[in-house]
Amino acid sequence: MVIFEKNRKGTAGFTVPSWDIDEWDEIPETSLADSLELLEVSEVDVVRHYTRLSRMNFGVDSGMYPLGSCTMKYNPKINEKIAQLDGFLNCHPLSGDRLSQGCLEILYLLNEYLCEITGFDRFTLSPAAGAHGELTGVMIIKKHFEKIGEERTHIIIPDSAHGTNPASVSMCGFEVREVPSKDGDVDIEHLADMVDERTAAMMLTSPNTFGLFDRNSIEIADILHRKGALFYCDGANLNALMGKARITDMGFDMMHINLHKTFSTPHGGGGPGAGPLGVVDSLKGYLPVPLIGKDDRGYFLDENLPDSIGRMHSFYGNFLVILKAFAYIRTLGPAGIVAVAENAVLNANYLLARLKNDFHLPIDRLCMHEFVISDRNFPNGITTNDIAKRILDYGFHAPTVYFPLTVQGAMMIEPTETESKEELDRFVETMQQIKREAIEEPDTVKRAPHRTPVRRVDAVLASRKPTLIWEEDKDKSPTG
Repeated sequence: MVIFEKNRKGTAGFTVPSWDIDEWDEIPETSLADSLELLEVSEVDVVRHYTRLSRMNFGVDSGMYPLGSCTMKYNPKINEKIAQLDGFLNCHPLSGDRLSQGCLEILYLLNEYLCEITGFDRFTLSPAAGAHGELTGVMIIKKHFEKIGEERTHIIIPDSAHGTNPASVSMCGFEVREVPSKDGDVDIEHLADMVDERTAAMMLTSPNTFGLFDRNSIEIADILHRKGALFYCDGANLNALMGKARITDMGFDMMHINLHKTFSTPHGGGGPGAGPLGVVDSLKGYLPVPLIGKDDRGYFLDENLPDSIGRMHSFYGNFLVILKAFAYIRTLGPAGIVAVAENAVLNANYLLARLKNDFHLPIDRLCMHEFVISDRNFPNGITTNDIAKRILDYGFHAPTVYFPLTVQGAMMIEPTETESKEELDRFVETMQQIKREAIEEPDTVKRAPHRTPVRRVDAVLASRKPTLIWEEDKDKSPTG
């Protein structure tokens, strides 16, 4: 039921005081409240309605969310409170430099923090998401080769890459060329044969989408740089490395960071997010305007970049998301940043060690922040989709499924650093229980979920013909 269905004529959640004047100027009919058709719902019904809906939803505040690749971890509420302070929340982007010194200082300092963590020389905070940061990076790659007068036609991407990588490449007019993986790393011999003077760059997620650190990173960088190509790091998984290793030491020339993953700002539901892009010194001049500058008078928005690719975002990015990341870094400090990476990797390897005997492990190596298992050889025809649906009945969100595509029936699991050992153990027990059910009562798994507000849907039909179902029509729905 939606709130509009609770509308009852004559019901109200408040009482308007009576007028204390005898007459007033005539009010146009269109300005009267009656013309707005406001809902008439009592306060108690409104509160109960939205409380009920909140209990039907699942999020990181209600349980573990092991969504591999798209990190979903608990976000400290202090960051939310800071972002709601009046001076930040109500600061208008047209206030001008003089009236925005505090906000500009935060942007300036966050740029320095990200440079220190990654090793890059300069960041733009403009991109509004990871994919937007990718697009910015590929545009810079294109501008760089135009500037130096070289015609480069293609960008190389591993077969395990995030889907946004080839999309960003194609949008900028480059051809996508795929390089295969071998034992969880890029097939280095195959790559060496692919790179030539027409190669603009290679994009590599590090750690990659198997949850593994590519052991060939430095060699890949050498192969690319010998041909004058650039090396791009998809930084979606920086939470496994920050404070432990610098990205530039691996030979990368640029990298986007998902602040809404690594630096614990809310993520999901379509946004908002932030995807700052960092570059080495030789590429700084191509960054989008404005950058944050500092001189004797204070902080300012610097538009003086003649070789810039232009503006990528109205004003200067999603400021409040950026602010939450700033608060997160300042709260943790250098030692805390290191601890986040260590605990993220420790938690993932703990789960891996406890689950590897019950589920197929495609690549048996120490993982980083996440790992991939599959439904291979699972009993009674139980599939990854069945397992994911059954997990919901035990109070966990399902992991990422069927990705990376190179692993049939993949389940990508990322516990993040915010989960306790007790919660990890509960997840292991759930997965082992589902394995027992698959053997002893497979229909229970195949028909799952059983305890969720909406039972299993026809995913293909729901994707091709999305329909809004009202409560009274639910029994008529082909998706149940």
